[in-house]
Amino acid sequence: MRALIELEESGKIPELKDAVYHKAYFIDNLILILMDVGNVTSVPVFTRLARKIENALSEKLGGVRVRIVPRAGDIRTLAVHLLYPARVLGVNYVYMPDGSVEYVVRVSRRDRRRIENQKEFFERVLSELAGHKVRIRFE
Repeated sequence: MRALIELEESGKIPELKDAVYHKAYFIDNLILILMDVGNVTSVPVFTRLARKIENALSEKLGGVRVRIVPRAGDIRTLAVHLLYPARVLGVNYVYMPDGSVEYVVRVSRRDRRRIENQKEFFERVLSELAGHKVRIRFE
């Protein structure tokens, strides 16, 4: 958080003036930041702005991996931003007999090579953000 404030005050990234910080998660060797950057709704535009901030933060923090995703109310929006450029086809809700809920994020089979080696990591991150078990399935 302190590094974000220092970046904002330095004026190197003017987009931080309109940004709203919500929360940060430390998962393995990644810092995942929930942050809204202006009024951007398009995934590619948000990602372009987020990458600029991520690179500056990573440099400031000594090479730690940083990822910025917008705060969202649903698992699909989180998955779309976290897995971009892979295409999320949809999210299925699986109601278990014990009353719990699991989410199955369906990703295009064509994008398997983009995220297959990090599938378990993305499942863990999405589970942490959603508060429920999340699985990724390729279709």
